[in-house]
Amino acid sequence: MNTIDYEKLAELLFPNVTQTVDDMEKLYPPRNLPEGAIVSRLAPSPTGFVHLGNIMQGLTSERLAHQSGGVLYLRVEDTDAKREVAGASEMLIEMLSHYGIIFDEGAALDENGNICDKGAYGPYKQSQRAFIYHVYAKKLVREGKAYPCFCTEEELEQFHAEQEAEKANFGYYGKWAKWRDRPIEDIEAEIAKGNKWVLRFRSTGSIEHKFKYNDLIKGEVDITENDIDHVLLKSDGIPTYHFAHAVDDHLMRTTHVVRGDEWLASLPFHIQLFQALGHKLPKYVHIGTLMKMDGTSKRKLSKRKDPELALSYYKSEGYPTESVVEYILTILNSNFEDWRRANPTAPLDDFKFSAKKMNAAGSLFDIAKLSDVSKNIISRMSADKVYDEVAAWAKEFDAEFYAEFTRDPEYTKAALSIGRGGNKPRKDFALWSEVKGYMGFFYDKYYDVNGIYPENFDADTIRSALRKYLKVYDPKDEQTVWFDKIKDVAEELGFARETKEYKTNPDAYRGHVGDISSFIRVAVTGKQNSPDMFSVMQVLGEDKVKERIEKQIERLRG
Repeated sequence: MNTIDYEKLAELLFPNVTQTVDDMEKLYPPRNLPEGAIVSRLAPSPTGFVHLGNIMQGLTSERLAHQSGGVLYLRVEDTDAKREVAGASEMLIEMLSHYGIIFDEGAALDENGNICDKGAYGPYKQSQRAFIYHVYAKKLVREGKAYPCFCTEEELEQFHAEQEAEKANFGYYGKWAKWRDRPIEDIEAEIAKGNKWVLRFRSTGSIEHKFKYNDLIKGEVDITENDIDHVLLKSDGIPTYHFAHAVDDHLMRTTHVVRGDEWLASLPFHIQLFQALGHKLPKYVHIGTLMKMDGTSKRKLSKRKDPELALSYYKSEGYPTESVVEYILTILNSNFEDWRRANPTAPLDDFKFSAKKMNAAGSLFDIAKLSDVSKNIISRMSADKVYDEVAAWAKEFDAEFYAEFTRDPEYTKAALSIGRGGNKPRKDFALWSEVKGYMGFFYDKYYDVNGIYPENFDADTIRSALRKYLKVYDPKDEQTVWFDKIKDVAEELGFARETKEYKTNPDAYRGHVGDISSFIRVAVTGKQNSPDMFSVMQVLGEDKVKERIEKQIERLRG
């Protein structure tokens, strides 16, 4: 029977910890929030890789918190110094802000771009909260729920090899829990030698026992008890994620924890740890894995294989933040698309987000569908907004295009206004990086002098059509008059004035009016496809239209 003096052990391990759990509770009192208000958080590690999962978890947390009148905060979980990348916390905050994840409190950037705390429950970087964790660690030792372990790496590797040979579960438990019940004299002797120790949790669980747990997405799941004496504090005194999150989620008064379902394997230990600390367990929302089609099968999105997993991809490609957020909502809530169809112009805040509408099995990511969503969203934007968004993107990612695009803002906005508005706005591009290809011909720098004409007509025919059109072109014409003149040119050259006439009797004509329009389109834009030609020519202006058509007549002369 273990008769160790836990009070003495606690003082031996933590002689400098004088504050108590009661002190911590006073320092971080319960929040004054309405009944039913949710407090949630995003708590990523600063590894330098911000991914779609961060946005999915962040949006879920944000919607649950803000729709309930609660609080969303950002906590940086930087206890694993080996994985931390310099500047990653700042990049993380900037990227989340870019995608509209607005935090009420937590780690933030000051006016100089440095990390600071916003809120009364900080510090919000775990590396700055060591004194708090030690208070709770001392409490667990005092209550006989945690103990020091002096095992070396070599010993732990030996245990692992023995477990592998015996086909036993891996971990520190049973006969391999070498320091679980050692007398205090052995512990004192190791400390006297200056040997390092880690603090382990004294598990009371058994893998023979199971219990039910209700996850807000997965529903009722069977949980096998944890029997591993996991590490709570590493040898440098820094807590593991498991211990730190159990302390922080309690003190920051977190009611709902949104995280990936890869954490389900740790849930038995987390439940046990909250119970040992005497903390109320938050409700867990385990989001399913994000998948993609790979041929005929599904696989998990991969950091190595799939650039679209990284949020930086969407920024550099120029997807509007609204598009990414709206698409993620279609993934997260099964009823979002029906709501959007019924409310095509309503703000996203009007949508009632629900954890019950989330897919327990995970979601399929479809970048083609994201593009469709993005085209719809961009088509509803004003020309002014599109201009501002494209300019901001190009300034960072395409300086050459930025110079052309912003040289004459009113001219560019007039070009962007073509086909915008009305019941059926044009849906020509899904991301800002496509804008240059869509409208580059408005700038001489990107106008393709060697544009390709329809292949079934010779140069003489095309040149004749352009010459005849140039003689009748008048920028003051209304659109119907403008098109009637193109029909006249078609008729003069033996082309049908109406496409339907040509289709009725194709042998009677050299082509139809649409072919003549195509000649003019290529001459003016360098492209066979473009926005409405009448509007394009109005924006380009008389001089530019004539100049380009004349150059093409010369080019076709051979």
